[in-house]
Amino acid sequence: MKHISILIPKGHASVVNIGGTHQILSWVNAFYEESGRTLPFQIKLVGLEKHTLQTPGLFTINPEVLINEVTNTDLIVIPAIHGDFEKNLELNAAFIPWIVDHYKKGAEIVSLCVASFFLAETGLLDGKRCSTHWSMANFFRERFPKVELQDNKILTDAEGIYTSGGAYAFTNLIVYLIEKYTDRETAVMAAKSFMVDIDRGSQSPFMIFSGQKAHNDPIVLKAQEHIEKHFTNRIVIDDLSGKMALSRRTFERRFKKATANTVLEYHQRVKIEAAKKELEKGRKTVNEVMYEVGYNDPKSFRDVFKKIVGISPREYKGKYTKAIAG
Repeated sequence: MKHISILIPKGHASVVNIGGTHQILSWVNAFYEESGRTLPFQIKLVGLEKHTLQTPGLFTINPEVLINEVTNTDLIVIPAIHGDFEKNLELNAAFIPWIVDHYKKGAEIVSLCVASFFLAETGLLDGKRCSTHWSMANFFRERFPKVELQDNKILTDAEGIYTSGGAYAFTNLIVYLIEKYTDRETAVMAAKSFMVDIDRGSQSPFMIFSGQKAHNDPIVLKAQEHIEKHFTNRIVIDDLSGKMALSRRTFERRFKKATANTVLEYHQRVKIEAAKKELEKGRKTVNEVMYEVGYNDPKSFRDVFKKIVGISPREYKGKYTKAIAG
């Protein structure tokens, strides 16, 4: 039987992460009990205090045990903690040495959505793969440069540490762990019961490219605005760096540092985001959208689109458009 500790942080923890994880794992226990098998999980809500009021005061969660009462555990689940990061870190600082200690003793760690920020503060993610909510990717990279962020991934698995992408992607990670700790049949049954798209590996189709402008480099901001204004045109880096009054080498270095993309990657992402918006409307064919955003070669457009979004333009259109009444 695996002992699972679901942490109850102070502040604004994700009640959905906590309740959903507990519900799905409890379902597995019930599934095993119905067939006369030994329960696979012992699930405990673990906190820093007995009555944990959640900001903004809508919920109070009552942990079953406090961290000093847990001497051994097999899996620690950290839910997303929303709001002011520094304040949350201060409120929940006592969890950090406890998590590190149990990891060293053999426990595995799970972070859900933006809980990756809290987990990264332990240092356990340094040099390891990690996912987080796609909207927080740039901030995460700036704060934790030693972590190998893979923000396009629904989940990651690295040396006993598991992370999930944004929001309800945590359900995919929980089903993944169910398969690891039990078997494929149980994971499939859990996925069907909770309507989870099993084996989905990418959160790219759900990502909204918002321009990566949370930096303080005015030259790069100016370059980004130029690219976004003229995205259907061919971008010549030498010409663009000249407009910014910088050498090409300096311009490319500053652009990559500020946006985490090369100029070419940024240009591609702007074009593909424009294509996504048009495809979502459902009024134009894939080829019409391709020409509109500045591509002439269907294969090139399809390859770039799939690389960034994770699925083809045709699949994306089919996934996100509604039939238009004729």
